[in-house]
Parts: sequence; C-alpha cells; structure tokens
Amino acid sequence: MSGTTTSNIGAVDVALTELAAVEVRKFLEQEKLSLDSAGLRVSVRPGGCSGFEYGLDIEEDPREDDFVVPSQGIRLFIDPFSAQYLAGVIIDYHSSFQGSGFSFENPNSTGGCGCGLDWGVGSARRRRNTSCSSSLNNSRRLTIADVVV
Repeated sequence: MSGTTTSNIGAVDVALTELAAVEVRKFLEQEKLSLDSAGLRVSVRPGGCSGFEYGLDIEEDPREDDFVVPSQGIRLFIDPFSAQYLAGVIIDYHSSFQGSGFSFENPNSTGGCGCGLDWGVGSARRRRNTSCSSSLNNSRRLTIADVVV
C-alpha cells in the first residue's frame, strides 16, 4: 500500500451518491472489512457491444498504482486505465419493483447497449454490434447488484 497514489476528487472526479455509499457500506460490513483499508474498485474494461463495460468489486486493499478517491466515507480504488474514462462519473443506487442496482451517470458516454452494462465514447462507439452477448453474471467477480447505465 505504500506505493498507492492518494488522489483527491479533483484529480479523478468520481463520486458516490449518499444512497450508493449506504449500499457499499452494507457489503463491506457483510464481508467484515474495515472502512480504513477496504474499498470499492470502480473499473472500466474493454468489451461488450458498445466498447466498454463497468466493473464494481469490493477489495481489501488498493493496488500499488491505484488512485484512492474518498467519496461519502467510502474509498474508491481506480486503476490508471479506468481513470481516464471515469472523469465526472456519479455512481448511484436505485431500487424499485423492477429491480435494484448501481447506476452510472457518465458525461463522457456517447451511447450504450440495451443490456445496460456496455457504453462507448467517441470512436469506440462504432464497435456496436446488432446483438449483445453480455450477461450480468459473466464478467463480474462480485454480483453486488445489477449495474445499469
């Protein structure tokens, strides 16, 4: 952890809403992890039919090259690749009769896919296929909730 880059919101502008932070805290408590060291990994991965997919994982410690961004009392762990695509993103949590899950408000997104997990920016949007092969359970280690865009 000594090599961890400590970042402030100005350097990597990612934030949780109060409701999202409450839900993340529930997962941290369920796993018996400390808010002082553990956090939520927020990542962007190439893939999906629109160019990129979001990832959310609970982790005990940040990686050496992570940005550590405090938001609503939760530590967000963001790798350098993901940081460039997450500028200005707000992560919220929604619950309704139709389902519940985390959502991403991304001002950089130029579109998304019907599956709700994929999105694109700029030329990456051109990779869109007519059918989506993404599955909510395929690419996530931790299924904390359905992630929607």
